[in-house]
Amino acid sequence: MSVHKRFYLLKDIDGYSPDTLDLHQDKEAKEYWFNCFYKLVLKFEQQAAKSQNFDPTAVERAAKFREHYLAKLEQLKQDDCSLSRPLSIRNLLELNESTLRMFGFDDPWKEQKLIENSGSIKKLNARLHHLDQLENSTVKWIEIVKGVLAGNMFDWGAQAVSQILESDANFGLKEAIDRIQKRPWLIDCLDQWLERMQGTAHRCATIFTDNSGIDIVLGILPLVRELLLRQTKVLLCANNNPALNDITYEELREVIKQCCTECDVIKYAFHIGMLKILGNDQNGPCLDFRLITPDLCNEIVKSDLVIIVGMARALHTNLNTKFTCETLKLAVIKNEWLAKRLGGETFSVICKYENI
Repeated sequence: MSVHKRFYLLKDIDGYSPDTLDLHQDKEAKEYWFNCFYKLVLKFEQQAAKSQNFDPTAVERAAKFREHYLAKLEQLKQDDCSLSRPLSIRNLLELNESTLRMFGFDDPWKEQKLIENSGSIKKLNARLHHLDQLENSTVKWIEIVKGVLAGNMFDWGAQAVSQILESDANFGLKEAIDRIQKRPWLIDCLDQWLERMQGTAHRCATIFTDNSGIDIVLGILPLVRELLLRQTKVLLCANNNPALNDITYEELREVIKQCCTECDVIKYAFHIGMLKILGNDQNGPCLDFRLITPDLCNEIVKSDLVIIVGMARALHTNLNTKFTCETLKLAVIKNEWLAKRLGGETFSVICKYENI
């Protein structure tokens, strides 16, 4: 698969590989992640059946999904013929999505996303009011970045988080801010970002979004609003197709329309085209710039800032990717093994800012 030559934001177009790990080359990681997905498939099976409880065939189809996915996993694990091709966490996540669709489960998290989006939109005005009370711009930016990171906690595909969300219905953004790692973070470029925000505004920022609900509404949108207030055009990129509880392009358009009644800045920017919603051309929750279409390339190629949010997009993929523009990669590590592998603990923070 070749990178489309129009995607000039990549510093090394020909050498680009999205994946941070090649599981074929890392036996410890391969053993861990395959065992992890062997266990996670049970949760995916349950969610798939639950999402179509009106259909008497749902339980049977969900069981077939699990059986097929486990068989494919085992084949991938044992297939020495594939050693010539890298094997990544991205591949295992994309396999999950394609297998769900194979057995008729297009969007198992759809209802959950609707509920969380609706509940979060009702809290947006209060969140923006809280931020506007912070008169010092540096303090405000710290709170905005922490909000993005805390919002990234709300990932139903992460077992450590889903256990919290299932046991505590009152767990919200404030509780998540308290739960994430205190500074200094595992990768901590916040001071460099704060210094940059004292300078001239960016022309255009492209943001690759992650989860629905609190993540997009209370985490990302305050960031979007602050960039818009600096007269920076914002391109919000979301999945065209469902993947876990990630927000989709169509869902994001509806969320933004509803948020226009809560925020005049967002309403005006959306109306005049300073805030645009785009599909990101991906097949799963990760971010592979080799899949970016010419149309999307043409939209974002003039960006002088790229912001990538979430473990899948900014850690499993693209952590080490270099760009020809400024980049900010934000994620909370919601996996204990991976956090320790990187020298941290569960809920350690990735805040990686690079200025060319």
